[in-house]
Amino acid sequence: MCLFACSSAPAVRELGPAETVGIGPSAEDLQSVYAALAQPGGRVFRLNPNTSNIRVLAFRAGRAARFGHNHVLSAPVFDGFFYLAPDGTAASRFDLAFRLDQLVFDLPEHRAELGPAFASTISAEDIASTRNNMLGDNSFQAARFPWLRIQSLQIVGEAPKFAVRVAITLHGQTREIWTPLTVTGLPEQLKAQGALVFKQSDFGIKPFSVFGGILAVHDEVVVEFSLAADTP
Repeated sequence: MCLFACSSAPAVRELGPAETVGIGPSAEDLQSVYAALAQPGGRVFRLNPNTSNIRVLAFRAGRAARFGHNHVLSAPVFDGFFYLAPDGTAASRFDLAFRLDQLVFDLPEHRAELGPAFASTISAEDIASTRNNMLGDNSFQAARFPWLRIQSLQIVGEAPKFAVRVAITLHGQTREIWTPLTVTGLPEQLKAQGALVFKQSDFGIKPFSVFGGILAVHDEVVVEFSLAADTP
C-alpha cells in the first residue's frame, strides 16, 4: 500500500496583500522584482531548472509502516532568482517557487539515489494513487493552493556558509523558519545547497492516516535543493 507524507514551532505571519490565498508568483512577477533590485548596482542570478535539483521527501509512519513506502517528489519546473546586493549578502535575497501540480512522483532514478529506505519499487498505479492522495482535497489541495514559495527574509554569515530566515508559503498560509545554506561561486557564479523541514500541520494540512493511525505518514516533510544559476 502506498503512502505519502505526502524543534521549536515556527513563527506565524499573516498574509500580506501580495500573498493572496491560492495565488503564487508568476515568473514575470519575480523577474520584475529582481530587475528593479539590480538597477542600483547589484547582480541578479536566475536559477536554472535544467542544472538544479529540488527534492521533497515524505516518510511512512504508524505501526504498519513496513507496508508503506517513503516517497521522493521532484520539481522539474520552478521560478527562482537570487539577488547579490552591492554592499554584501546581508542585503541580498532570493525567491524560489514551484507548483505542486507540476511535481513528479517517485522516479526510479531518484529513489535509487536515496539508498535502502527508498529502494522499494512502486507501481505506476500506486504512484498515481499517491499523487491523488497527496494533492487532493483531503491534503494539500493543490487545485486551490497550487504554489509552494520560499522567500528569504534575512541572511546571516559569510561565504560559503550562511543562516537564512525564510518565509514558506503553502496552503494559503505563511510560516518562517531558519535554515542553513551553502553558497559558492560568488560573485561571478552561483551555486546554492540546502534543506529545510516543515510540518504539514503548521500549514493546516492533515497528514494522511488510515485505520486509526495504524498506517500513516509523518507530519514532517523535507525539501532538499541544489540550485545553479545562469551567468548574469
